[in-house]
Amino acid sequence: MNLLSIGASYGVLVAVFQWGWGKNLIGIGKTGPIESFLPMMLFAILFGLSMDYEVFLLSRIKEEYDGNGNDNREAVANGLASTARVITAAAAIMICVFGSFVFGDERVIKEFGLGLAVAVLIDATVVRMVLVPAAMELLGDRNWWFPKWLRWLPAIHIDGTPDRAPAIAADNAAPHGDEDRRPQPVT
Repeated sequence: MNLLSIGASYGVLVAVFQWGWGKNLIGIGKTGPIESFLPMMLFAILFGLSMDYEVFLLSRIKEEYDGNGNDNREAVANGLASTARVITAAAAIMICVFGSFVFGDERVIKEFGLGLAVAVLIDATVVRMVLVPAAMELLGDRNWWFPKWLRWLPAIHIDGTPDRAPAIAADNAAPHGDEDRRPQPVT
């Protein structure tokens, strides 16, 4: 999902700065290649920003799933409803700040600003508000599947409540005689 918004950002940068689409609108002058370091820097910054939204959204959905006894559908809906305004407001602030970079004089700053603004816009609206909840809805209880080979990890929860057994517990069931090695919640 992160690659979707980053890829869209790269596409807009190529369309504007290399192909000249809308160059007069933001005052580029002549077209030319994108700075060589820009894709790598944008990837690093955008990955961090998008993971911030992802952790915020998914931790709330997980809290709804574990703590309030909701099924996956209700947990996704309630988690999205409670975080959508905050994510949208934070994204709007960042889009305004990054978009203001486009009005500067330096080409590199314009590239950074446009790339960051487009990526945050797509990530916060299309990816985090539509695609992630839709994928989680389609996956159902498989969202919470935990691989057997990672059972040695402690089960840590934000609010200290234990996990409830997911509907697909058969996939995670321990072999006979191995039940006591399952991770216990840390409170």
